[in-house]
Amino acid sequence: MTSLVIAEHDNASIKVSTLNTVSAAVAIGGDVHVLVAGHNAGAAAAAAAHIAGVSKVIHADGATLADGLAENVAAQVLAVASNYSHILFPATAGGKNVAPRVAAKLDVGQISDITKVDSADTFERPIYAGNAIATVQSSDAIKVITVRTTGFDAAAATGGSAAVETVAAAADSGKSSFVGREVTKSDRPELTAAKIIVSGGRALGSSEKFDEVMTPLADKLGAAIGASRAAVDAGYAANDLQVGQTGKIVAPQLYVACGISGAIQHLAGMKDSKVIVAINKDPEAPIFSVADFGLEADLFVAVPELVAAL
Repeated sequence: MTSLVIAEHDNASIKVSTLNTVSAAVAIGGDVHVLVAGHNAGAAAAAAAHIAGVSKVIHADGATLADGLAENVAAQVLAVASNYSHILFPATAGGKNVAPRVAAKLDVGQISDITKVDSADTFERPIYAGNAIATVQSSDAIKVITVRTTGFDAAAATGGSAAVETVAAAADSGKSSFVGREVTKSDRPELTAAKIIVSGGRALGSSEKFDEVMTPLADKLGAAIGASRAAVDAGYAANDLQVGQTGKIVAPQLYVACGISGAIQHLAGMKDSKVIVAINKDPEAPIFSVADFGLEADLFVAVPELVAAL
């Protein structure tokens, strides 16, 4: 029994989501291999070889894989799929783009968003916005799985000494082409990888107030900034800051929710945080039901006082 983890990388380094996915593969048992498909991605392949628990790295390098086009990456996975009992992707935008193509081509059912491995063929995954946990058993010969990265601790990035095997890059599918990429640049930690997140809700009232209240707190804590869907829909914060079922799933060491009522879709995205602090003037706000520490107060008074105390 051997599992294949499809690495997320930038052709130079391995992303943290890959480390979480390796931990899921290790929990399944057997050998763990990692596929690094990219262009001039030797550094990423070398980094993958040092991940604890990985016994082999498969490095596919070619111009067709440079930009991670789903059709070409899926073809690369399918070229080696027959050698594996489990194929695991991080449940990120990239993983969710490729995994269904692989599952369809292999004619197997995809097991999505797992948070726990019960056995080699049985997994747990959240349903109903995380309000229930489904136990899923698969009899498919090759199991195609996406891993909710917040459900597994990251594997150690060092300590491994896997061999690196080079394979030929898949041919261009011709079905899509890379046109361009606009990347948001920020000095703050990336939201899904941040250890501390401060999030603002609709109660902030405007984008100006959002920046005025949340930025000093994030600066003091060295935190990433998040937002509720209501705040994003109202235009107070950018779409890429949205935390929740329809945004980003996060599980930082500390999550500070300011003026967020705690709708189900928001709780689904952050309730696995290690410590949750809620600041809200409504004592009946659902956010208090999941908070480790709750402060019933006006955020426009409490947050500046907190910043001053820090």
